[in-house]
Amino acid sequence: MKKSVFDINFQQTSVSNKIVVGLERLSEVFRTLLWEEAKKHGVSPIQIQILIFVANHKDSLSTISYLAKEFNVSKPTISDAVKALEKKGHIFKDFSNSDSRSFLIVLTQKGNDLVAQTSTYANRLKEKLAGFEDEKLETVYDTISKLIANLNSAQIISVQRMCYACKFHSTKNNNDYCEYLQKPLYTKDIRLDCPEFVEKTS
Repeated sequence: MKKSVFDINFQQTSVSNKIVVGLERLSEVFRTLLWEEAKKHGVSPIQIQILIFVANHKDSLSTISYLAKEFNVSKPTISDAVKALEKKGHIFKDFSNSDSRSFLIVLTQKGNDLVAQTSTYANRLKEKLAGFEDEKLETVYDTISKLIANLNSAQIISVQRMCYACKFHSTKNNNDYCEYLQKPLYTKDIRLDCPEFVEKTS
């Protein structure tokens, strides 16, 4: 039987065990900060996440189906959240696309105002990175970006708009390269959420 990283004794046997526990602690930070923001504004955490996502991504991604994959929840869960946001006047449904059965989610002014008030909820965490040297931050970022790519390959994370999964990503002289930008990609240049992303086909 496999041992759990939450087993206190087994946890101490490797750095990877401790990293997993550390990531779990960090996920708690995000949940806590998001809940605090949600309570202040009378919305749910998933409703805030939907609003922030729609405000910062191209229109074609603002559908029930895509949001369900993005947040790894069921379509009914997203549908309920969208209905609540519409009732509160934060969004409206745009049925003007070619498929009359589907719609795009569009923010109202009230929705944009709420995004402006809530989208900085993670800044308190970012501020704590200010004391670290750039070299250390790049090392951490390199590990995180490659871990996310591995999780995506293993289908543990369903949606990623990052360089490693993009059709424009290639390797030149043993270095990452972006064919779209026509430039080499150093660790700090790797994007986790790229507006030019096009999924790589196998």
